[in-house]
Amino acid sequence: MADLKGNPFFLSEERAAWVESTLAHMSTDEKIGQLFCPVGFGSDDATLDFMIGECRIGGMMYRTGQMKDIQETYRKIQSRARIPLLLAANTESGGNGIVAEGTSFGKPMAVAATGDPENAYRMGYTACAEGAAVGMNWSFAPIIDIDYNFHNPITNVRTFGSDPETVLSFAREYLRGADEAGVAVAIKHFPGDGTDERDQHILTSVNSLAADEWMRTYGHVYSELIRAGAKSVMVGHIAQPALVSMVRPDASYEERMLPGSLSKELITGVLREKLGFNGVISTDSSAMVGYLCAMPREKAVPASIEAGCDIVLFNKDLAEDITFMKKGLENGLLSEKRLNEAVERVLALKASLGLIERQAAGTLVPGEEALAQIGTAEHRAWSREVADRAVTLVKDTQQLLPISSARYPRVYLNVIERKRESRSAYALAWKELFEKEGFDVTLRDRSVTIEMENFMGMNMTPAKAALMDELYRPVEKFKDSTDLYVYVANIENASNNTTARLDWNVIFGLGDDAPWFVQEKPALFISTANPYHLFDAPMLKTFINAYDGSAIFREAVMDKIMGRSAFKGVSPVDVTCGCPYISTEV
Repeated sequence: MADLKGNPFFLSEERAAWVESTLAHMSTDEKIGQLFCPVGFGSDDATLDFMIGECRIGGMMYRTGQMKDIQETYRKIQSRARIPLLLAANTESGGNGIVAEGTSFGKPMAVAATGDPENAYRMGYTACAEGAAVGMNWSFAPIIDIDYNFHNPITNVRTFGSDPETVLSFAREYLRGADEAGVAVAIKHFPGDGTDERDQHILTSVNSLAADEWMRTYGHVYSELIRAGAKSVMVGHIAQPALVSMVRPDASYEERMLPGSLSKELITGVLREKLGFNGVISTDSSAMVGYLCAMPREKAVPASIEAGCDIVLFNKDLAEDITFMKKGLENGLLSEKRLNEAVERVLALKASLGLIERQAAGTLVPGEEALAQIGTAEHRAWSREVADRAVTLVKDTQQLLPISSARYPRVYLNVIERKRESRSAYALAWKELFEKEGFDVTLRDRSVTIEMENFMGMNMTPAKAALMDELYRPVEKFKDSTDLYVYVANIENASNNTTARLDWNVIFGLGDDAPWFVQEKPALFISTANPYHLFDAPMLKTFINAYDGSAIFREAVMDKIMGRSAFKGVSPVDVTCGCPYISTEV
């Protein structure tokens, strides 16, 4: 059973007694309900009555909404619960992870680029204080994955970089800020994302490090944050075969390739026993393919708890999952011992947050006056400081910067996003920024679809004629059309993607989308997301990483390229991607 008075719970006699008494008087159905934390999609009374009154769930997680709506929904939830709920959110980058009006602090990699862990404390405090203002008490952050593989489409700027000590120092400060705000963290995604180039949302990915190397890197970060008092760990759908073999040398291939969320060797053998974690362990979303493909769901749901998890995040169908858990208990897939251990830890986490006393006082969800803590002037000032200190000049070997409308009056602006659109709101925002500086801006239309069949046909349509002019016009005609080519790449990392690379809209390599012209005209490349685009565009001579595309980062970039502010950021990752033929110096 859990050590209720030890790290990370540190329960008093009274709180420990409440945990034991509550557990002793719970029915099996009540215990099983505490193992689930579904996503909340609404606030209608019938849905909440079912989830809280009938299923007696242990927690809920809501996506970003309007602050008054979220607060009122949380008030309805907690008023229905006999045992207070853990109310969670993905506040990885600020209070905007729970409320639309919350402060966007910049992605974790932007914070790391400032070089000052104090900014991670500010991010943790801001994110969790603003979340607490609406009733949140559990943050699915900080991310402590290490961005070793630049191909990975999901880690990237969500991490503090590729150096374990940097990840540790910034994550530790986020934890300090969350603690001050009275919110529990969930360090994630054990056993560690960032070595594989694939996304656990769409398959079981693999942390491929040898066991001793894992212990020096990921293991070191986890053990230090456990020592610092992290109250929960989120386990990903990530296999770690070397660690499984270390714990149990005779493990089969299938056992070594189980996702962490279903592996007793990883959860109990490594996280509990080797690293000494005594807090709550949750799965990552159990609706991900990396979890679903590992075994039939009827077995997987109870198997996660038996392996050592305490909470199953999200569902395909909540009622069905509860039935699966009950069947698992009946047929021996889940033991009474593990059920009781899991529930005890869930209750201990709630007690450690003071939820029982707050429930008695009617303060589980603050009053409407607490909303004044969201988006405060101080929080906004902190976020602006991060933006100013994060933006990184990777290279300017052509000595282009600073630019001016007098020197480069005509700007050709190409805003590259995942969707090829002609005039997206994001592209128009950048166009407006350049126009405010006095530039005459032509915005590239990336929505044009180049179809080989039509291109190779004999008919010369107006669209084909325009395309032919771009592909085959004289170089001098292109040079006469513009003074400065500006790329803005906003290829954000996101779940359910296989890559986060530049996708040029060209044919036979021809067309103005790709930078064929770098020896003819000056070009400026600004990445507002993925910091690794130099890999796909090494010929560009002026390259900036902003790590975040929000308004304050856009404004910080403009201040710097116009010469009003110096570049201060230092890259937390290797922008050359380990390629010896890519340089930032020539």
